[in-house]
Amino acid sequence: MGKIIAVANQKGGVGKSTTVVNLSAYLGSRGKNVLCVDSDPQGNTTTAFGIKKKSVSASTYDVITGKKRIQDAIIKTEFENVSIIPATEDLAGSEIELASYDNRVNRLKMQLLTCKQDYDYIFIDCPPALGTITINGLVACDGIIVPMLAEFFALEGLSQLVNTIKIVKSNYNPALDIEGILFTMFDGRLNVANDVVEEVKKFFPDKVFETKIPRNVRISEAPSYGKPVMYYDKNSKGSEAYELLGHEILGEPLELPKKKRRGIFTFKKNKEE
Repeated sequence: MGKIIAVANQKGGVGKSTTVVNLSAYLGSRGKNVLCVDSDPQGNTTTAFGIKKKSVSASTYDVITGKKRIQDAIIKTEFENVSIIPATEDLAGSEIELASYDNRVNRLKMQLLTCKQDYDYIFIDCPPALGTITINGLVACDGIIVPMLAEFFALEGLSQLVNTIKIVKSNYNPALDIEGILFTMFDGRLNVANDVVEEVKKFFPDKVFETKIPRNVRISEAPSYGKPVMYYDKNSKGSEAYELLGHEILGEPLELPKKKRRGIFTFKKNKEE
């Protein structure tokens, strides 16, 4: 049976969708069956996989409100072993609609239980707010990946998310835990970035991924072409960073072939590609 991982942070612009898209693509290339659930009304994960929202006949909105079975909303992407439940603009109004539903925080979980056995990994791209849709993701998942920037203001958002996790854990999902904290758009040349990493490690020992995702032009460009970065430019630092993150998720050594090592952990002398 597959593992369900929510990718969540109440702050926007920290790389949640980027992480879902690129980690899923890498795991798919390794032969893992992966399902992405785009539960962010912005639909960035949907767009990044090259899916046109106007062509979608069933979406996360239909799944979470019970209008469609989850199997009716799953779309196979053109990328190896990766499927997606897309998000459309209808999802934006679902917070109000769900308020009147029974078991409104369990709706995604109940749908995912009907297909969990078909996938090795299911990633839920949560919206940048701690509302009902995000709570659905936290109730449904086995663990959480928290992408965050290495900035001091980001620590406040992490603290608030941790409080929400405690509430969900005590009331709805006793097994809920942080799978890992992932630093994104990371620049190791900045003292403040390294200070924030060390501060987070103090409070969350063994929860911080060793891999840091660098600021990288190719990562930023890839969504406009409807491709994960590994299909857009496999040799970029961004692609290699998500490959290393995939190794961590799979419990493998953090190694790349020598010809591909480009200082994912050390940025002082490297120029962005």
